[in-house]
Amino acid sequence: MKTLGKLVVFDNLKEIVEPKHTALVVWDCQDGLVNRIYNQAAFLEKLEALLAAARDHEIPVVYSRITPLPAGYQSSFGLYQSMKRFNVDDPAKIPVFMKPDSPEAQVNERLSPVEGDVILAKHSPSIFFGTNFEQLMRARDIRTILFTGIATEYGIDHSARDAAVRGFYTVVVSDCVSSPDEATHEMALKILQRICLVVPSDDVLKEW
Repeated sequence: MKTLGKLVVFDNLKEIVEPKHTALVVWDCQDGLVNRIYNQAAFLEKLEALLAAARDHEIPVVYSRITPLPAGYQSSFGLYQSMKRFNVDDPAKIPVFMKPDSPEAQVNERLSPVEGDVILAKHSPSIFFGTNFEQLMRARDIRTILFTGIATEYGIDHSARDAAVRGFYTVVVSDCVSSPDEATHEMALKILQRICLVVPSDDVLKEW
């Protein structure tokens, strides 16, 4: 580690992922998304192991859950995007995505939250927008955020960028994030390497 005046700067992975100032985000690992990714078996195996290790080291775990807004409260552009996504010609025809209590909205059984984990309902592709996530992190003196979940090019990308802008050490765990499309996933990781740390879970586990 280095110092600049009173500022302490971590300069290696071991310091960055030190459990006492690290939190783990499990982003949108609901069955409606987990069942669509290109590498489901490998993704679940790696993330399950990382979660277990995080809990062993008493690292806070925060789950995000897609929670739809009531009809009429979405933005016009959001409705436009949903019309394209679901290939409908009228916003009234957009199906409810991740309807609460539906099978698709449930967190995958292998990655289920346990007592003490935080579950955040959210309505945007950034964990910081419209939630109290940053307040929770500051209250726990968290300096490093590990991002895992789905999808790499969407919520992971948005949230990691926002974390870095806010001054958190930002780590995307490369084999614990995924997407329905492998090429898009790999492209997103390549871009994220310019913004934050992108490392495999084995590298993180080695430092714990």
